[in-house]
Amino acid sequence: MDVRGMFCPEPVFRTKIEMERMAVGNILKIIADDPASEEDISRWVNRSGHQLLSINKPGKDLEFTIKKVK
Repeated sequence: MDVRGMFCPEPVFRTKIEMERMAVGNILKIIADDPASEEDISRWVNRSGHQLLSINKPGKDLEFTIKKVK
C-alpha cells in the first residue's frame, strides 16, 4: 500500500483499514514518505498486537512490513 504524500494521521488510519480487511497471517507492505510515519506506524503496530517484521529506508521513503497476528 502506498501512502506517500499523506501526513499524520492518514498513514496510520489507512494501515488500520487495510489490516482489518486482511486475514490473520497475511503480510502488508507500506511505503510512506512522512518522516513521522516511522514512529506513528511502529507505535500503532505495537498497540494493535500485530508484528512489525521490518522497516527499511530506501532513499526518502520508509517501507514497513507488517504481519497481521490477530
